[in-house]
Amino acid sequence: MKRGTKIQVFLLCLVPFIMVLGNSMLIPVLPKIKRAVEINQLQVGLMITAFSVPAGIVIPLAGILSDQVGRRKVMAPALIIYGLGGILAGIASMIFEKPFWGIMAGRIIQGIGAGGTYQLAMAMAGDVFQTQERVLALGLLEASNGLGKVVSPILGAGFALISWYFPFYAYGFLSIPIGLAIFFLIKEKAEFKKQPFQNYIDAVKEIFKNKAAELLSSFFAGMAALFSLFGISSLYSDILEKDFGIFGIKKGLIMAGPVFVMAALSFILGLLLEKTKNKGLKAFVVTGMFFILSGQGLFLLLKGMWLKFASLVLLGAGVGLVMTPVNTLVTGSCSTKRRGIITCLYGSLRFFGVAIGPPLYGLSEKYGLIPIVSVMSLAPLTSLIISFVFININKVLQQGKSQKASFAPTVEGSSNLKQPSHSSSKKSLTFKRKLR
Repeated sequence: MKRGTKIQVFLLCLVPFIMVLGNSMLIPVLPKIKRAVEINQLQVGLMITAFSVPAGIVIPLAGILSDQVGRRKVMAPALIIYGLGGILAGIASMIFEKPFWGIMAGRIIQGIGAGGTYQLAMAMAGDVFQTQERVLALGLLEASNGLGKVVSPILGAGFALISWYFPFYAYGFLSIPIGLAIFFLIKEKAEFKKQPFQNYIDAVKEIFKNKAAELLSSFFAGMAALFSLFGISSLYSDILEKDFGIFGIKKGLIMAGPVFVMAALSFILGLLLEKTKNKGLKAFVVTGMFFILSGQGLFLLLKGMWLKFASLVLLGAGVGLVMTPVNTLVTGSCSTKRRGIITCLYGSLRFFGVAIGPPLYGLSEKYGLIPIVSVMSLAPLTSLIISFVFININKVLQQGKSQKASFAPTVEGSSNLKQPSHSSSKKSLTFKRKLR
């Protein structure tokens, strides 16, 4: 990569890093918030939901807007809104005797801002890179996302030593400067023009007409992976305090272990898939889902703290194996001018997975750990089966003639992800051009 491109990638990598703090930084603090605000485990989970559901709703709208005006003009204000929502939640925590609904309002505003962040960074990476470097860039973005998950439990636990509500203020201190940097320092190459909304409906219909099974399987894999990760993590955070008496920085370090494994695997896979030209994408997704399923099963069976930690490490490894291949499939499935809306539809499902995980797993407080986690394990099990049956790598990464004809005349990025055509087909194409 050129130096200027590296700077852009660095700034883009800060987006998922900051965005992931929205939930991950609160996970180790949730038991402390629960006691301070005097709420139950379901309400604790709703603090995650209040962030993730608005984000999931806004993501497709942000994708459409970014296709009209550009990614940067949407991402930068979104990061500022994200930070302001956190500051509002912090103020509510300080001034209200019962601040639950004030915190929820701030979390909703944060979620609205978060809807215009990570998925647009993925789309921009797809715009900038038109070769196998795209796989590396996407791997770096997912690794930054994972690094944020690694650092955020430690940051959250550290900030909570100052006050249980200080992590809310940290969102503003971190995200607002990054939003300003992206607005002033990133320059986009692609041209974006206003398009009728019907164009998006037609484009999405066209893409899903040819690749519905493959794309929906990929979408669900990303959703199921994060659903399991955040659901189990919220339970483990509570278990560490209640059953093992572990608090503060030590707790943050323990919870960082599984997501560190996830981030490391995301980065390694980005490098590996770049060199092998996407060989084994499906195998990585299926294997990752098997690891997630196994991790949840072992979490139920094993009793000691470190044994449960080992099961979460296995689950984190599974998430790492799933996310970079799925990101590659989604961003490589369509042209530059439609990549924003497709990646944002995918991002919505990711956020909904994060949103429903903690409150659903939190039902274990009422119904028991074994029944709830067993039922929730149906999500990765279903994903494993449909990924194995329906994902077709060559089909999902191939852009059909109808797409190329109907979409805007830009370089078709995902075509570079395909294997080189046979020499015979090249000769045939040359012969046809001569006839013209």
